Amino acid sequence: MEITTRMEFDAGHRIPNHKSVCKNLHGHRYAIEVTVKGEIVEETSESDFGMVMDFKDAKNLIKKVIVDEWDHAFIAFEKDLEVIDFLNSLKNHKTVILERVPTAENMAVTALELLSSAFNAEFGDSIRPIKVRLYETPNNWADALES
Repeated sequence: MEITTRMEFDAGHRIPNHKSVCKNLHGHRYAIEVTVKGEIVEETSESDFGMVMDFKDAKNLIKKVIVDEWDHAFIAFEKDLEVIDFLNSLKNHKTVILERVPTAENMAVTALELLSSAFNAEFGDSIRPIKVRLYETPNNWADALES
């Protein structure tokens, strides 16, 4: 069985060397949808009886791993030293450094990797994220799928 939950956050980024305006510092109202897979709990005495898991528990983990970390942060590519140096000059600025350029595609892949580790630590193999859909705008998104 698969279930999906959605959360939103705001963050800034830029795509260095982009041919258009995305090379400039800018921000988005992102939405993240996370699909997890697991068996429906059949034990009648369990709180999650009839569910894969409580949506609130999924949201709490996603919030902790992704939303709290990325919300109102500037997400920068580790090799974008010009921007990183600038952000480091600001006092108490929330900056997230990624190994990949922060496109919607790469952010979705990164989120799936981070969530896979977190779900595995919490639930083992019984419940795992299989898809992250990251909306950069209401009409543009990227899907990262479990391999």
